Amino acid sequence: MNSIYSKFERELPVVMESLGEFCMIAHTDNKGLITYTNKKFLKTSEWTPKRVLSKTLWQMFPQSEEGQKQADAIWNSISLGKTWSGVAEKITRSNNPYFVKLLAIPVIPEGGGLTSVIFMGMDITEDVQLREKLQEIAFIDQDTGLMSRHKLENIVNQHIAETKSFSFVYLTIDHFYTLKGLQSYGGEIIFIQSFTNRLKRYFKDNPIARIGASEFVILSPFGDWYVQGFLRFLEQHPIYINNTALPLSISGGIVRYPEDKTNYSHLMEAALVANKEVISSGGGKITSPSAKSNYKLNRNAIIDRNLLTALNRNDLHVVYQPQLDVATGKIFLYEAFVRWEDEELGVITPDEFIPIAEDNGFIHKLGTFVIEEAAKLAVSLKNKGSLVNMTINSSVREFTNPNLSIEIVEILSRVNCPPSLIELDITEKFALQAEQESSILLQMKELQNVGIEFALDDFGTGYASFRYMQSLPITKIKIDKLFISSLLTHTKTQQLVQGMIHFGKTMGMYVIAEGVETEEQFNLLTTMGIDAVQGYYIGAPVTAEAISK
Repeated sequence: MNSIYSKFERELPVVMESLGEFCMIAHTDNKGLITYTNKKFLKTSEWTPKRVLSKTLWQMFPQSEEGQKQADAIWNSISLGKTWSGVAEKITRSNNPYFVKLLAIPVIPEGGGLTSVIFMGMDITEDVQLREKLQEIAFIDQDTGLMSRHKLENIVNQHIAETKSFSFVYLTIDHFYTLKGLQSYGGEIIFIQSFTNRLKRYFKDNPIARIGASEFVILSPFGDWYVQGFLRFLEQHPIYINNTALPLSISGGIVRYPEDKTNYSHLMEAALVANKEVISSGGGKITSPSAKSNYKLNRNAIIDRNLLTALNRNDLHVVYQPQLDVATGKIFLYEAFVRWEDEELGVITPDEFIPIAEDNGFIHKLGTFVIEEAAKLAVSLKNKGSLVNMTINSSVREFTNPNLSIEIVEILSRVNCPPSLIELDITEKFALQAEQESSILLQMKELQNVGIEFALDDFGTGYASFRYMQSLPITKIKIDKLFISSLLTHTKTQQLVQGMIHFGKTMGMYVIAEGVETEEQFNLLTTMGIDAVQGYYIGAPVTAEAISK
């Protein structure tokens, strides 16, 4: 080490002088008494040499329990011969706080004990104050002074850590945007601030957050009866704008911790559900979620938890429903459906778990699992001499993955499946987003270029289907089973289905009818010119093993 230092021996004074210009430097003896400080230290700390020498390290830190605890921690590290570094809060001679990035270096001669300590600090007070200001902006609603959503989550998690019982109260102002439209900009601010004042007066010291334009959350230790009393309080204390009382009503949901839910996200979700129930029934009430809603929320929470490991437990499997080509009378395609049977919840339908998979990100893993299973079956049948296509339902959430098209092609290559044997079904919701996002459309065209076809599922249930035919690479449309179920009983439905078939063929599309369950439906659709049918009349979903046999 000495040989290394000797190379820079001439430069060391220059380095030390430069450090002195930018760093606060102090020196103490082995007991923590200050024996030297540089000018930078004196300027920042407001001490004079006469006043600071012989003071202790601890006198440079806040005299609070936390400040002295940090000084003790620094000295304990030094006493063990370890260098300490980190951010430290210190105080000036006039007891004003300032912050430094501090490095404390113990001086221990070889074979001896601690003789002295060198402290070097960089003043970062402005950075800390800026960070605190930004945090304050993030945590405080500027119009009302209430907590923001971020601060609310912190407080809820703190209450939970301290095992405090509380009611999570979610309130919305009914017809807010109508009321807002009646006010000038200044009147709008007065309205919100007046409502906030009433919240503060009624709920007093309870934490209150504004989490949206007209959405508020209160954490109250009191029961439903007290929270619901806020409605009467508003009636007794109306809000006046320009000497006119506003026709104000509110809707709200109450969820209790820990009786109802046990974490922030579940509390918020349950309160939102309760609030929506109130609004759908006319508003103007504050209530808890219904038993039915609570059951669904609890079930969804378990689905969310168990879904993440369902593939590893082999609880998920794929079944296939046949499609019949009317012209040839042959099964030419199978639609893949994922099924889930959970030990805890029993059979879980795709309508239940697919939306949850989309929310928690599992949809990507689920989608690639179904594609791989379907591709393997297509290869197995091909090797036996049957060229049968597979169609798989796709979620728009899957296509938010910019590498999805590459991953699909890699899966097909890995299992030796020709892309021409694979089709992807998209919904009208998918199509709407694909039109608006070029990245999704680009991936669809990349897949089309390698031979994968796209079908528009649930055709007729949206409001802008016709436009998709021009902009998206769709070659097939599937008439929703909703229309097929009433095909024999409603003349207008027959006319509508006939029109859909005619429209599809005019656009050069292959038209499929879903949900065909009877011979009468099949015969009528055949006379209408349908290309293919799918449903229990043709066959129920079956396993890959059953198809292979």
